Amino acid sequence: MREMLKMVIVLLILSSLSGGLLAAVKNGTKERIEYQQLKFVKGPAILNILEGAENDPIVDRFKLMDGDVERSFFVGVYDGSASRVAFESQGRGYGGDIGLVVGADVKTDTIIGVGVTTHSETPGVGSKAKSDPSFSAQFEGRAVTDTYQVKPDGGQIDAISGATITSRGVSAGVTSAGAIYQRLKDQIAAEMQQFDK
Repeated sequence: MREMLKMVIVLLILSSLSGGLLAAVKNGTKERIEYQQLKFVKGPAILNILEGAENDPIVDRFKLMDGDVERSFFVGVYDGSASRVAFESQGRGYGGDIGLVVGADVKTDTIIGVGVTTHSETPGVGSKAKSDPSFSAQFEGRAVTDTYQVKPDGGQIDAISGATITSRGVSAGVTSAGAIYQRLKDQIAAEMQQFDK
């Protein structure tokens, strides 16, 4: 009985130490992991949308609360003025959620770019939403607060051949981004002032 009690106490101590060590490692690497995810998963879309910016949009970012959701906004500085912002949204595709980054010009309230960051769509068909620049180019120059639908649903966006559900998901994600932008526009504009040069 005494031996069993010793083993339970030793096991309890080892479990506590390893749990504490894992928690410390997680807290110590949290920011680095977030930066790596930004750089390699979302970064390519952000940098493509905010191409030609005088700053590093991945570094120059801020967060705002949208209800109980914290959202990240990536700032693009052009001619010394922080005039463009990119932020995340999502839509529902054929294979699951489609992660998007939508860029907006805050002076004209127009879309400057749309990029798919994550998806589980069918390779070679739905995955074209990420790899086909002509699909995402359809959103550029349009009002960020408009509602977007594919042409089979009476909208203005040409669906990817064989991937109408994916195209609907991206369109819904861009529409959702417009709603986010509209809700937080004043706060976005206020935060962006700190990046003016």
